[in-house]
Amino acid sequence: MAEKPQPVQVLYCGVCGLPAEYCEFGPDFEKCKPWLIQNAPDLYPDLLKGAGAGDADKVSDQLQSTSISSDAGSSKPKEEVKRLPGGKIKKKEKQEVIIEKVTRNKRKCITTVKGLDLFGIKLNDASKKLGKKFATGASVVKGPTEKEQIDVQGDIAYDIVEFITDTWPDVPESAIFFIEDGKKVSAS
Repeated sequence: MAEKPQPVQVLYCGVCGLPAEYCEFGPDFEKCKPWLIQNAPDLYPDLLKGAGAGDADKVSDQLQSTSISSDAGSSKPKEEVKRLPGGKIKKKEKQEVIIEKVTRNKRKCITTVKGLDLFGIKLNDASKKLGKKFATGASVVKGPTEKEQIDVQGDIAYDIVEFITDTWPDVPESAIFFIEDGKKVSAS
């Protein structure tokens, strides 16, 4: 009987997130070189040949300075950049509230409010206030993108803008948008 194959252990670059043997094809190979020299010297032996004794000291100094600078910056909240596979940088979400009216069964409407949580508003409290104000059902649900949103029964799309700006003053009217016919339209 044949032996069961063992899983392959892949070393991922600590800088770009790609497998170490693909770093040279990544977004910034120069930033990966010090990490590769220290953690995967067998993959790129030409990096070690090109780096003399003085260069090795520079590389170790560079690695220490990056670790020190990252430790020094930890006392102050630092915005972390999210990297996707392949080294692409994930964009930060814009702070905007998107209101969409969805019709179902040709008569019933649901108004969907997305993005209130980006302004620091608790969605449960917001759904209760919306339900009381418009005397209708409102609930927090997960949308198709796995983000939480508020579904309010009824067509309250144009009344809701004034309510949001009055109730939560930190939400500017310029940050509220409607989805009409598949296009994003400003509420102001």
